[in-house]
Amino acid sequence: MTGRTYPPGVTSWIDTEQPDVDAAAAFYGGLFGWTLTDVVRPGAPGRYLIATLDGQDIAGIGPAAGTDTRWHTYVAVAEANESAAAVGPLGGEVVEGPVDVGPAGRWVAVRDPQGAPFRLWQAGRRTGAQLANVPGACNFSDLLTTDRVGAMSFYQGLFGWRIVDMAMDAGTMIQVPGYGDHLAATTDPGIHKRQKSAPPGFADVIGSIVVDPDGPPVWRVTFTVADRDDSVAAAEGLGATVLESGASAWTRHARIRDPQGADLVLSQFAPPDSDW
Repeated sequence: MTGRTYPPGVTSWIDTEQPDVDAAAAFYGGLFGWTLTDVVRPGAPGRYLIATLDGQDIAGIGPAAGTDTRWHTYVAVAEANESAAAVGPLGGEVVEGPVDVGPAGRWVAVRDPQGAPFRLWQAGRRTGAQLANVPGACNFSDLLTTDRVGAMSFYQGLFGWRIVDMAMDAGTMIQVPGYGDHLAATTDPGIHKRQKSAPPGFADVIGSIVVDPDGPPVWRVTFTVADRDDSVAAAEGLGATVLESGASAWTRHARIRDPQGADLVLSQFAPPDSDW
């Protein structure tokens, strides 16, 4: 497939593994308006549903091997074997892989030194999410960790990330140098003009690091919604549990747990000059 591409080090895909794939499809389809299609070829074992909005790939849903139901964040790499080989010397652990997924690409399951699970993705035919930052699509993946310094050392060594404390209540952000220019040259030519009031370098941001001493360390996925309260009500009606709700200088958000136990965040963009 062609379309949006991801330089190495950029979070490129998300998926969730659930005990009941059909129930997960019903929940997320109802919440976000996704269309879900099984892309496993007929006769092959297993299932994997690709969620789309307006024909654009958003996320995946697959069967859970155990009871650890969660959303997974994938980071683009140029070569899965080389990146996997670098994980151990930096203090992380390769849990599974590299695994070939036919012409789609290759993935590796990894845990960072603090225990947060994530995945590497070497793109083949599927380069990653084709739509982002619109209602129903992923906004950011953020790292919650017990050790900011240790996490920074690992991820900077593995991906070359830049970790910066940005102004305007933006927090500790993860940058991939040059990513904004990549977007401007490909799928988002107006990004720099649109973000002229944002902190310098914001176009390179792919997520944030949050210190959470109570753990466990995890990569948490945030989805954009048009209205937080409406989306929370819809999620509860579909069987989700609301864990917390709040607001920042730029968002109204809520963390929910889906009916099978996976946590996610719903985020409504609400800049300081808006009245919500």
